Amino acid sequence: MARLIVANWKMNLDPAAAIKLVTKLEPKIDPSERVEVVILPPSIDLYPLDETIDKTKLKLGAQNIHYLDEGPFTGEVSAAMLKGVIDYALIGHSERRAMGEDDKLIAKKVAAAYRNGITSIVCIGENLDQREHKLSSKVVVDQLTADLALVTAEEVKDIVIAYEPLWAISHGDGKGRHATPDDIRAVLRAIRSTVEDLYGEAGGVGMRLLYGGSVNADDCMAYLGMDEIDGLLVGGDSLNYEDFASIIDASDRENTD
Repeated sequence: MARLIVANWKMNLDPAAAIKLVTKLEPKIDPSERVEVVILPPSIDLYPLDETIDKTKLKLGAQNIHYLDEGPFTGEVSAAMLKGVIDYALIGHSERRAMGEDDKLIAKKVAAAYRNGITSIVCIGENLDQREHKLSSKVVVDQLTADLALVTAEEVKDIVIAYEPLWAISHGDGKGRHATPDDIRAVLRAIRSTVEDLYGEAGGVGMRLLYGGSVNADDCMAYLGMDEIDGLLVGGDSLNYEDFASIIDASDRENTD
């Protein structure tokens, strides 16, 4: 199974800056069956990048989608509008949840992505208070179960889960706590075990599980070396083409072992 390395640019880079970054990044990437690289730019960048990127090296995804295909929803973008442009959609990121998105809405977005032929990357994770009260696995499993409520056993194999503990995310302020493999291993195992319980062993084995918690070029190998992890969701370091290329290269090398 190919490792999946995903760049979440968040609200950064206009189209010109996005194209400039990709132009510098692509020469550092060798097409490989061992690693799949996905860029999640702001929606305004998607169509210019679709016309620019080398699709043997990079795929595109959206940072968010609406749960309906069309309608009177000012400022929203649907999966149906992006069909043919994106392969992935990030759903339920902690920053979206902080704006009021709940698990019922996230489940609808997952269903919308699937019916439009788009792979969901569903984000789940607990906050510091929940972790300190030893509720990490329960919180994450509850989110996972609710977020996949509209998914069948056949569909779940096409869904990616990204575990992003909120206590390990810096949000650019440097306040995130570094998570070690030992800190997160039990939760990762609980996620895969839950999918197997709900959808059978084939669902759990076929599903890719990412880690995203202020991952950077210096610590990525610690996560890539974990049997529980199939890839990474990268934030700030994905805005630096050299750092992000280092993460991609590390993943490629690790997946040859």
